[in-house]
Amino acid sequence: MMFVSLTRLRIRSPRFLPFFFVSLLSTLRQVQRSRGFRRGAVLADRHWAFWTLTAWNDAESMREYMTTGPHKKVMPRLLNWCDEASVAHWTQPEEELPSWLEADRRMRESGRASKVRHPTSNHSSLTYEAPRTTRTKAIRPA
Repeated sequence: MMFVSLTRLRIRSPRFLPFFFVSLLSTLRQVQRSRGFRRGAVLADRHWAFWTLTAWNDAESMREYMTTGPHKKVMPRLLNWCDEASVAHWTQPEEELPSWLEADRRMRESGRASKVRHPTSNHSSLTYEAPRTTRTKAIRPA
């Protein structure tokens, strides 16, 4: 069994993109070295939206990553940087990551909106455009 974590963030203004990219690089380095991390992917979608899809040995490993280091440090900033944010988690028997289309389906069916200070009208209902799946990069353990 594999625990899967899916996030979608939309940066509300291009002025936050440099800060977001610096934080993204540090959290990617952190996840690659995290206990229990198996594999992952990041997707640069349209309209400054970014998805992450990560696979873990268990939920506890993912929570340890989420609540420590660079990831913990950037979480409060995302409240202001983002106007849409959502998360979904599930356990699956398959060892491969799901496709981005399957991840999108899961987000819409079982995801939840995360708190942001400046939400769009689509935020709480998760009624964003289907993701453009061509700009993806694999994340591998260090």
